[in-house]
Amino acid sequence: MAGLTAMEKKLAEYKCNTNEAIQLKLVRFPEDLEDDNTTFNPEYSHQVFGDDEVAFGYKGLKILLYYIAGNLSTLFRIEYTSKVNEKFDCVEADDVESKIREIIPPGFCTNTDDFVSLLEKEVNFKPFGMLLHTYSVHNEEAGEDITYQIYKADMTCPGFREYHERLQTFLMWFIETASFIDVDDERWNYFLVFEKYNKDGATLFATVGYMTVYNYYVYPDKTRPRVSQMLILPPFQGEGHGAQLLETVHRYYMSSPTVLDITAEDPSENYIKLRDFVLVKLCQDLLCFSPGNLMQGFSQEMVMEAQQKLKINKQHTRRVYEILRLRATDMGDAEQSRSYRLDVKRRLIGPYKKKQRELAKMRRCLRPEELTNQLNQIDLNMQHEQLEESFQQLVSDYRRVLERLAQA
Repeated sequence: MAGLTAMEKKLAEYKCNTNEAIQLKLVRFPEDLEDDNTTFNPEYSHQVFGDDEVAFGYKGLKILLYYIAGNLSTLFRIEYTSKVNEKFDCVEADDVESKIREIIPPGFCTNTDDFVSLLEKEVNFKPFGMLLHTYSVHNEEAGEDITYQIYKADMTCPGFREYHERLQTFLMWFIETASFIDVDDERWNYFLVFEKYNKDGATLFATVGYMTVYNYYVYPDKTRPRVSQMLILPPFQGEGHGAQLLETVHRYYMSSPTVLDITAEDPSENYIKLRDFVLVKLCQDLLCFSPGNLMQGFSQEMVMEAQQKLKINKQHTRRVYEILRLRATDMGDAEQSRSYRLDVKRRLIGPYKKKQRELAKMRRCLRPEELTNQLNQIDLNMQHEQLEESFQQLVSDYRRVLERLAQA
């Protein structure tokens, strides 16, 4: 047993955390290849390496996935200091290379010289599709404004299919439940963000992020665009690109008379906060959201104007109303504060009222002992506590939206 334990300890040295082993880069200059400051790591690797996010069989494992910043031509290489099957019998190392090859498209480089040769041709890369929006962000480190552009593309753009195959590999590392989409379905739209930068006097473009949107049919003659995937690459996060992208996409669809409203598929908490900010920014100047109207409560006029002018559905319009009413409310005034709290809680209490209706049905259908069991699960005091907790969390989230709006 002692020998087995020693062997287990020895083998444990050959387990590597794949989130640390995978090293990603967006390369603009040859010197970026050796610059650790340009390296970033995945947030997730479970979809490739399993729930424990571990690769077995290597010491000092490095999985290098380097991308040319614009067209995303890829260098893939595996490095390690030792491999388990070199020293132990009857034990095999994980086939890391095959796992990575399953998600990156063919045609990648395996040596640095070939990759640098492709980098020299990057000056020929231009963004795909139609330019929708140009904006700038001040960069403190560079001491200048940097220009960014957002494009709408589709699979008819020459070279875009191959580019998208490389781009979507990032989803596996940064979206927890990501999956690749069916690019042959023409109802997909693609929105891309690029940075303009200078290299040896020429203007080049670096990939910043992207969004995919699926256009669902709504009877009889409308569509409902649904945001499926959205990703701003880590080197660009926290600079406001997500808000610029989402607002640009909304403005693109707003001009279409056939679009009913815009939704999102299984949105994350971060996406919901981003959407709150963008939609409040769009809605705040509508007449129906004037302070006087806000203080009179949520109205059908708000629903209609937000949908007709901005393609925002009723559920999202309600959140916009609550955020803007919070801004218009003096929470230090007892009466205004109480009115706001009751207004929001009336919406939040919906699920609890549903439980009460279910309870009424149980009284008619269940035997006494079964009813007692169900009643034990529906504690009214607990519901009130949960309701207050939900309200306080919501107000906290809303305040962050308003703070960001004030700085915009």
